[in-house]
Amino acid sequence: MSKNYLKTAWQNLRSHKAYVATNTIGLAVGIAACLLIFLLIQYETSFDNFHKNKERIYRVAAATKTKNGMNYSQGSAFPVAEALRIDYPQLEHVARIYGRDNQQITLLNDQASAPQKKFKENVFFAEPEFFEIFNFPFLAGNPKTALSELNTAVITQETAEKYFGDWHTAIGKFIKYDNDKDKVCKVTGVLKNVPANTDFPLQVVLSFKTSKGEDGSTDWSREDGSLNTFVVLPKNMSSRLFDNDLKAFVKKYTPAEYANHGYVLQPLSNIHYQSEFGTYSGRTFSKALITALSLIGLFLLIIACINFINLATAQAVNRSKEVGIRKVLGSSKKQLIIQFLSETFLITLASVVIAVVVAFIALPVLKNLLQISLEIRPDFPLIAFLFSIIIIVTFLSGFYPAIVLSGFNPIKVLKSKFTSKTAGGLSMRRVLVVFQFTVAQTLIIGTLIVVSQMNFFQNATMGFDKDAIVMVPLPNDSARLIKADALKTQLLQLAGIKNVSISSFSPMDKASWDGDFKFDNAVKKSDFNPDFKWADADYFKTYNIQFIAGRPYYPADTVNGFVVNELMVKKLGFKNPEDIIGKKINIFDGNIVAPVVGVVKDFNGSSLKKEMKPIVLGSWEMVYRSINIKIQPQTAKQTLAAIEKLWNNTYPDFVYEYQFLDDKIASFYKQENELSQLYKIFAGIAIFISCLGLYGFVSFMAVQRTKEVGIRKVLGASVISIVYLFSKEFTMLIGVAFLIATPLAYFFMHRWLQNYAYRIDIGVGIFLLTILISEIIAWLTVGYQAIKAAVANPVKTLRTE
Repeated sequence: MSKNYLKTAWQNLRSHKAYVATNTIGLAVGIAACLLIFLLIQYETSFDNFHKNKERIYRVAAATKTKNGMNYSQGSAFPVAEALRIDYPQLEHVARIYGRDNQQITLLNDQASAPQKKFKENVFFAEPEFFEIFNFPFLAGNPKTALSELNTAVITQETAEKYFGDWHTAIGKFIKYDNDKDKVCKVTGVLKNVPANTDFPLQVVLSFKTSKGEDGSTDWSREDGSLNTFVVLPKNMSSRLFDNDLKAFVKKYTPAEYANHGYVLQPLSNIHYQSEFGTYSGRTFSKALITALSLIGLFLLIIACINFINLATAQAVNRSKEVGIRKVLGSSKKQLIIQFLSETFLITLASVVIAVVVAFIALPVLKNLLQISLEIRPDFPLIAFLFSIIIIVTFLSGFYPAIVLSGFNPIKVLKSKFTSKTAGGLSMRRVLVVFQFTVAQTLIIGTLIVVSQMNFFQNATMGFDKDAIVMVPLPNDSARLIKADALKTQLLQLAGIKNVSISSFSPMDKASWDGDFKFDNAVKKSDFNPDFKWADADYFKTYNIQFIAGRPYYPADTVNGFVVNELMVKKLGFKNPEDIIGKKINIFDGNIVAPVVGVVKDFNGSSLKKEMKPIVLGSWEMVYRSINIKIQPQTAKQTLAAIEKLWNNTYPDFVYEYQFLDDKIASFYKQENELSQLYKIFAGIAIFISCLGLYGFVSFMAVQRTKEVGIRKVLGASVISIVYLFSKEFTMLIGVAFLIATPLAYFFMHRWLQNYAYRIDIGVGIFLLTILISEIIAWLTVGYQAIKAAVANPVKTLRTE
């Protein structure tokens, strides 16, 4: 029986090729978009799920009380782990891992005369228990002991093959960290390449003991954002109970003046979703975003089904006599419903096949756009998803048209007494078209707001000059500062260079030096922490930072004066910037004390996602890490080549690299830019599918009003008036959809903008542009159909009727 239904369905579909093609394309596009969103969400929700004890792994993260609420950080103080081991011996495992990006690794050759290969890698220092907590598989070496000794290293298979050609030969080889003769490390383990869905981008992992002397500290008041402490709770211990214990733990060890500092447990399962803490990968994907994408996928699928319903019920006019004859010959309503659902099933099946092909083609574009690893694998979740799509779409798309078609009165349809009410009426179609365009216009408004916010980030005045500035990191060499001064002198002699400065950070930087201080001989420390930026006296000239009071500090190796920004002046209670000049700032408990010698205009020291912070600048050569070079854009290529040559002559043992400051700033908003591109694509898909539905709606109207149009033309109606007759209907429907979409989009996008300290105002122009885009696209979609109906020969039309 089912074979006969499918065979008949196939024959019927072959008779209506245009209808089938239009419906299949609409469904395929919607399903393909839904499939890509499913793959993206599946990937983002799979992070670090492969660890055996993932439900009991927690990160001990910093939580600091401030006037504006709680501030969280992934970091912890160095002595926290040891104290946890002593105070809580019942913890199954405690381990620290310390990450440093872009570090130099040098291969030690067997032959002294051979050139040494140098690489830049993300380097981690980890305690041996780290690989007992996290199940990263080893290809060689013992996970429990690989990092137990000083100067030992574990590298990934990919890294081993890059270094030594064959990972099987890596064990026992030596690598040198940061060109430090005291940190020559023996490879004791090879990891299987870490999967893409982890927040631990391991490449080179050195023993934690190797980091001591450089990064070790017994200071409980200083949390290091690069240091993560992980614990595995025993099965009988609740995280809530241990969180409460942490309060007493912190109070026991932390100095009283740091009472606002504390720690909380962050489940491993939350690390990938909570951007306020941070990750080593530098990338998070909020649960709110997952929900938003899920809803977009669902709505795209629904409007694709609505498009099917509109086209199917419009096609009902052409199939009315077929249904009438079938009923006269004895077909029951149930049989007709099954027959029409069979047709829908075949169209859906074809659409899913096409959607999978489209997804295969589009996947590389999506991977490149989001810089993530996605693939279509025929695993159970994907097969279950596609099977569910086929079932859901078949019933969602086919059930209503099947009811309408099977419900035709055979006497009426055979006598050609067929009305819009017979085919389900226009009211239902109006509702469906309004729903489609509500979704489409909501996405358009959201996309326009996201794009506007990204443009604001890119074009905002930040209080300093970011154009044509090249940043070159300094190596961690014992003689780097003496060499850096000489390099600076040589750079200034190049014709294409305007200014050069040496500093710890750029004016706008992800990294920061957040610290407390005492002001003007006060006994107590300040109740807020500014950002300290250490730079030489040429920093202000290089970045064109403007003074409003005082002067720059004098050139020196150590601090001889501080320059602060306007916000720092206000936070300290001064109305006139001149009044702070001469007041002293005391940091590190009196180890550094110097007067304020200048005040500069406010500039953003970090991403515009965050509130501007008070900033203190001073000269402290010992902590400089970067050379900042202002070049002339006209001769950029030649100048960059000259810079590289000078740098290589100065630091021949280190890898040269550089970055333009504007590229660095753009990277702060990388994820937002990626998502704005994604929203553009989804908005385009929603419009495309909605227009197919609109085309079906107008086609139905044209068939239903054929006789009316003929009579109007006989009575003297012009082509323009007939076109207006059709256009006013869908123009009104799009207007109604716009009235619904506007408050919805405003509500959700207003909430989204609250995530950013500096944001655009949602103006009327965005909404006007949305309705204009919608109407123009709609007119282009159905204009031909409306004009075709308007210019039809009324004599032929009325004779047919």
